[in-house]
Amino acid sequence: MTLALIDYGAGNLHSVANALKAAGAAAIAVTADADAVRGADRIVLPGVGAFAAAMRSLAAIPGMIEALNETVLEKGRPFLGVCVGMQMMAEAGEEHGSTPGLGWCKGVVRAVPPRPGLKVPHMGWNDVRPVVFHPLIAAGEAYFLHSFAYEGADVLARTDHGGSVVAAIGRDNMAGVQFHPEKSQRYGLELLARFLEWRP
Repeated sequence: MTLALIDYGAGNLHSVANALKAAGAAAIAVTADADAVRGADRIVLPGVGAFAAAMRSLAAIPGMIEALNETVLEKGRPFLGVCVGMQMMAEAGEEHGSTPGLGWCKGVVRAVPPRPGLKVPHMGWNDVRPVVFHPLIAAGEAYFLHSFAYEGADVLARTDHGGSVVAAIGRDNMAGVQFHPEKSQRYGLELLARFLEWRP
């Protein structure tokens, strides 16, 4: 099994790679090559920072978005988006103006609203509460760090930060998590291990 970890300059790339190795991944291709993505058995899209900058960086890689659409949507290969990598699955993000996303899930990424006594960004450990059964997403506690959150369809799990916040989304062969599995210790490693075995 070959796993493509997409390198478009995301700051958490190497920590995600190390977590995948710790979870049991044997063949990780850290790559910015669209053809390598087409040939991969599984795909992980990491991400930190701003939605607009991440989408620009991803789109700047020749053929990468086309390869993702072909491999994930048409071939049905298992896909996992992490943090901003999850957010890019949405139709659009509103950080620094409206920016189109990959459009795989019908939703928009909007600012987490400030609430009395709560800080933004939403940072630290928080509960992950599944709202539907999904083989990847278990109840537990994970590490979050984000100022924007997904709103829309295909929600798999939620957390609470002065109100309900989406923690995971997905459908068919694709899943995304707003939290950071690579920083979520045992909970995160177990999720990544399930992803390595997932056969949607």
